[in-house]
Amino acid sequence: MLFNVGVRLGRPIRAREAEPELIAAAIDRAYAGAAQERAISNGTDAPAVVVTASGDVEADLAAAVREAELDLLSTHGKAPAVRLVDLVLFEALLRGASDVHIQPVRQRTLVRYRLDGALHTVRELPGALASSVVSRVKIMAGLDVAEHRTPQDGRATVTVGGTDGPQAGRRIDLRISTLPSTYGERVVLRLLDPSRASHLLNFSALGMPPELEGRYLAQVSRTSGIVLSTGPTGSGKTTTLYTTLAWLSTTNAGGQARGCELNMMTVEDPVEYDLSAGGASGLSVSQTQVDLKKGLSFVTGLRHILRQDPDVIMVGEVRDEETARIAVQASLTGHLVLSTLHTSDAASAVARLLDLGVEPFLVSSSLSAVLAQRLVRTVHGACAGTGCPECVGTGFKGRTGVFELLVLDGAIRKLVGSHASAIEIKAAARRSGMITLLEAGQAVVAAGQTSQVELGRVIDSVDEVVA
Repeated sequence: MLFNVGVRLGRPIRAREAEPELIAAAIDRAYAGAAQERAISNGTDAPAVVVTASGDVEADLAAAVREAELDLLSTHGKAPAVRLVDLVLFEALLRGASDVHIQPVRQRTLVRYRLDGALHTVRELPGALASSVVSRVKIMAGLDVAEHRTPQDGRATVTVGGTDGPQAGRRIDLRISTLPSTYGERVVLRLLDPSRASHLLNFSALGMPPELEGRYLAQVSRTSGIVLSTGPTGSGKTTTLYTTLAWLSTTNAGGQARGCELNMMTVEDPVEYDLSAGGASGLSVSQTQVDLKKGLSFVTGLRHILRQDPDVIMVGEVRDEETARIAVQASLTGHLVLSTLHTSDAASAVARLLDLGVEPFLVSSSLSAVLAQRLVRTVHGACAGTGCPECVGTGFKGRTGVFELLVLDGAIRKLVGSHASAIEIKAAARRSGMITLLEAGQAVVAAGQTSQVELGRVIDSVDEVVA
């Protein structure tokens, strides 16, 4: 057998034993490489991974699980484990999930989707499939399949090639993270779907009330200053900033006085959506991704951006003193700076900048406004909130934003300059007419868009206590 293979290849062959999953990985890499070579020779740039499904995803998944149990190394068409991962991704996209969790536990593997910010176990796989499924995901991301004891991070791109419908032809970016656990490696895939964000590029779609939208746009229309978006992870901060960049690009706000276009640049970790995609409809925004292995951090990226003659700068997050100081200096030298902070409300963002070591007088003179936000699930109209298969029995489908806008007027700037506490700043802002997160949320409840229980889950009323 080896002699025949050697004759066909025209070279000596040496046999070597290997684990089954490593052989499967080598086979997948070979087919992926051949597919990529064909794409290049045809003059296309198609990704190696294409996710497909028929009209009955549930039946496809059940069949794929059975096939994967019977033959984990089948090379007839797509290997069963490959097909299984494809279908899980397809179902996740069909449901509108933001994340997919593949979590091995005792004698079984959980597949969980994060839907509208809440995690749901949608199916259980036999425990024996965990390693093959994880290996397949690793191959997609170019990770080390043989390394099981060290966390790994990677990226992949897939094209949804369904037979028909709105899913077909969509290109999805994946952020992939693996982590060793007691019963094997667990994997989390973040699904970055540009088509999901396209309809959010206006403020009313985000749930922002018209009056607050007008006040917010007045601040981001300025030619300089810092505007921050704050809230916990998953509260929609980046989407709000992307929407702001889209509005600035469309209206050219801040550039009209100069009779010119705006040079808008970002440094992000990671770039979640390609804002320039979409041909003529894309935005003229240059996006840079943090890459610590190559020495590109928020600090170094921001420094280099300042040499690129920018008008508007978006920094993914202010994490440390150096980034905060450069952002402040950039705003004071004639740039509009947009960024995010992880704080519970708008007033706490001021305290956070001071804690990072920025002097009070610099914060007072550079900060224009802070937008705090949360996302609450909205009542599923089709079942009137009673729960149905479409909303996974929760009674909710989709989310809307709840916002609190702190605009720094003269009185608040004086408080910031005197190193006032967040409680004092919040009290002054409320006297000036600021609507708090809880008050904004109560309005959403009164409009019948969400429930009081859901609001309480997202916004802690204790945060509303002020001196």
